[in-house]
Formats: sequence, C-alpha cells, structure tokens
Amino acid sequence: MYMKKLTRPVVCNMDEPIVRTESGLLRGRIVEDTYIFRGIKYAEAKRFHMPEQVKPWDGVKKATVFGPVCCEISTRIAFDEGVIPHYYLPQDENCQYLNIWTQSPDKNAGKPVMVWIHGGGYSAGSSVEQFAYDGENLSKFGDVVVVSLNHRLNALGFLNLSKYGECYKYSGNAGMADIVMALEWVRDNIEAFGGDPDNVTVFGQSGGGGKITTLLQSPAADGLFHKAMMMSGVFQVTSDVTVEASQRIADLTLHHLGIPGEEIDQIERIPYYELARAAHRATEEWQKESGKGFMWAPVFDDDYYRGHPMCGGFREETKHIPIVLGSVLGEFTNNYNVVLAEGSKNDWSNELKDRLLKEKYGDSADAVVSAFIKAYPEKNTVDALYIDKFMRKGNIDFARIRAQSGCADIYSFLFSLECPINSGTVPWHGAELPFLFHNAEYIESSYIPGVTERLQDMMSGACVAFAQTGDPNHSGMPEWMKISPDTDTVMIFDRESRVCAAHDTELMELLPDIPFGPGFFKISEYDLGGGPVDPLD
Repeated sequence: MYMKKLTRPVVCNMDEPIVRTESGLLRGRIVEDTYIFRGIKYAEAKRFHMPEQVKPWDGVKKATVFGPVCCEISTRIAFDEGVIPHYYLPQDENCQYLNIWTQSPDKNAGKPVMVWIHGGGYSAGSSVEQFAYDGENLSKFGDVVVVSLNHRLNALGFLNLSKYGECYKYSGNAGMADIVMALEWVRDNIEAFGGDPDNVTVFGQSGGGGKITTLLQSPAADGLFHKAMMMSGVFQVTSDVTVEASQRIADLTLHHLGIPGEEIDQIERIPYYELARAAHRATEEWQKESGKGFMWAPVFDDDYYRGHPMCGGFREETKHIPIVLGSVLGEFTNNYNVVLAEGSKNDWSNELKDRLLKEKYGDSADAVVSAFIKAYPEKNTVDALYIDKFMRKGNIDFARIRAQSGCADIYSFLFSLECPINSGTVPWHGAELPFLFHNAEYIESSYIPGVTERLQDMMSGACVAFAQTGDPNHSGMPEWMKISPDTDTVMIFDRESRVCAAHDTELMELLPDIPFGPGFFKISEYDLGGGPVDPLD
C-alpha cells in the first residue's frame, strides 16, 4: 500500500452538491467535509486550433470522475514512481478538464483560490499524475479552493503550423492557450464553488513552474491570476523555441507524414500516434541539423508569448505579482545516479566517499566539500555528490533580476529534508510536493514520524498564507524575509528550518554547469520530454 490515506474510512455523498456554472449545472460529491468536483470540461478545441468555451447544456452533469489526460508521445514509468506513486489515466486529445476541492460551495464565501499547473515539461504529465497532487487535504487544511487542470501537451500543444494558415496562427502555443482558457473559466465560475475570482494564486512545479513563467509573459493571461508560486521550474537557461526552429520542425513533420502544404487540413485527422511518430522524427532530424537539443515548449513569437524574462525582461503588466520560488537540494542529481550496491550512502566508508567525490569533481573536490560544509553543516559530506545547481542557480538569478526590476515581493525556498527511503536519500525533483499539498504523511517515502507532520504544516501553511495575502509568513515558522536587489535570502525547509542569506554562493560557483541539450535530457527524460522512444517501433 503506497498511501496510508487509502485505508481510512470515507463518508461519501454522491447526491449533492449541485452548483450552477455559466454553462449549466454540475453535481459533485462530498467526501467527509470536502466538496469535490472532478472532470469539469472547461473548453473544447479542434486539433491545433485555439480553445473555445464549452456549449451550455440542459439538466445536471456529473462531475465525479477525473477526465482524460492529454495523449503522450510515449508514456514511461516515471523516474520517481518508486518514491511518489502515480496515476495513469486514459489519454485523449479532448483533455481540457479541471478538478476542484472546496470546503464550501457558497458563492459568498470568498475563499482564496489556488490553481495547480502540473509538471512533466511541456510533453507529459497531468493534473492528477501524482498522488501528491490530490487537493483535498490542502483545501481542508487551509480552507482554500484548490483547482487542478489538464491541457494539451507535446506536438498537440506546441507544433507551430502558423505558416500554413491564419487558423493555425497560435498552434505553437495552443497548450498555453488551454491554460489561459482554464483561468478564464476560474474567473467566470469559481464563485459558485466558494472562491474569490480576485484572489487567484497559480502554483506549479517543474514544467508547471515553467508554464507560470510563460503566463507572466503572455498578454492573454493578464489579470487572470494575482500571485504565483514556481517550484523547480526556473532553469539556468531558457527553453524558448524560436519561430524559425518551430516552423522547421513543422515542415519536417509534414514531410514525414507525406502531407503537402496545400493539404494541411489532413494533419487534423490522422491518428495521434502517426502524428507523434512524425513529430518525434522531425525533432530528431532538427537536432542533427542544428546541433542543438530540443524540448517541446512555448514558441517565442513576440505576440502570444513575449519571451522568457531572463532574456527580454519582465513585462510591466505583471511586475505587481508577488512570487515564491522554490527548488530541491538534489533535484535530478540525487541518489538515482549512483548504484547503491554498497548500501545506504550514510553507511559508505570515507574511502568510498572520497573516491566518488574525486570522480565527480576532480581537483575541485576538496573545495566543493569545504563549501558544502559551510552551506550545510548538518549534512553528511557525501551529499555534496547530489547538489543541484541547474534549478538553484536559476532561482537565484531570476529572483535577483526581478527584485532589481522594481517588481513586487519575491520569496525563495530550498527543500533539503533527507527522506527516509534507502535509509537516507537526498530529496529529489518533486520531493517537496507532498508537503506543499499537506499529503506527506500519507506517502511512505516522505514520512518521518513527528518531523513530517510539523514540516508539512509549516510548508502548507506558507502556501496558504501566500495565497491569502501575498506573504508566506505565518506563526508556525521562522520569519521568511523577501529577497532584496542585492541579497539572496532563502528559507531552507528541513528538520530544523532556517532562513539564510547567500549561504551557498561559494558552492554554486564551484559546482560545474550542466549542459542544456541532448545530454541534459538523459537526467530526466520523463520530466523534460527529451528524446522519447518511438511508440510505434
């Protein structure tokens, strides 16, 4: 049994509640004291076209079962399946569904709204992919309305066919347009679920954090959210796809499908996996031509999407939005990269530690260890093998530039709690999510008696406080100071949480950069969508 939660008694009423949305009546269910609505259709869309509002209906529609998730070019068992179990739901291009957890479907309740945007890069994942994403406990703990959503991914969401007709003008950003449509649905309907449409926080991890960065730079999303939390989604380098590259990939895709440009509408009807195979081969061919790596991502067209702020600066229209940035101590460079043939890392001999550190850092090994001890005096020095720079340095640079640009308050955190699996594991990419959703005590790999309960109260409490006021501070934690233009202040969430200023500057300077390209994708093919296996071969 992965989750203790599954063993609890559940009191479920499927006869109510019924709420009225702009399109019609919906029936959800009550589980204990939480009102849950699953599989709400927020938009319709033809392949490669912009989403449209759903048509009104008569009678009462059931909203009790999760809707289909987006088709994936290939669906692997996730790299972190062994530590955070996943849901694998039916896939369909018709995937524009959202889910809601609330404590009161009273239109006058005015509760803060938290909209979860899932990870998986722009290629994979779903709103319910991980057990950790379940919004019931966060809604109950913080008395907030939690929303999660699916949207188009990979070639379905980001293949740029704009040169083949005006109707495809924004096909390279269709996946982001789905998210914008979901936020418009929240604006227009969330009062019926007890939420305040003028107090919406978007929060997401990995690709979800990247999508929020894109929303900040997309005029279509202006005014649809008021605060933002991005976890492990701000990289050292940007992932924008240029118009030229995206159009070349579209040309190659059509070539592999045997579709002439004058018959472009055929691409809307071919089976998905034929499209997926052609698009994958097109990206492989483009990588050989250009010598660059590729991941599906928003197209920087300077229209729908104005480009990553680290390149062109932050838009004036979103400078007023307060932000929380977070990352994890290990991210992708954790224990999965070392064969644990000799037992737990905490039991390794000094000789083995020294050998592994020198193999990884060469002549810099002693300096790295020294800087690591200064930054994390409570940690085992072997953990220096697993320190992430890619996300952490990205957060530092993003926060500094935003603070220097006269933007609203920005806060940063680092999750460094050693997890109990394998007798001690440096936290991995996504390890903080059960704590943010107040689900950590139900997931075995996260559970440390007495520690987990306290830390998830602290972290979930910070999320709720931020959603309420734009300030994550609350009475159950050390004072979390915002970042200033010249000081990198970070909240370190651990057994004993603490606030530091520039605690790891020396360490970040010593750690080698991770190249962004085909080699990088090998770190986590699942999350960043690089080099998928051909599903038809």
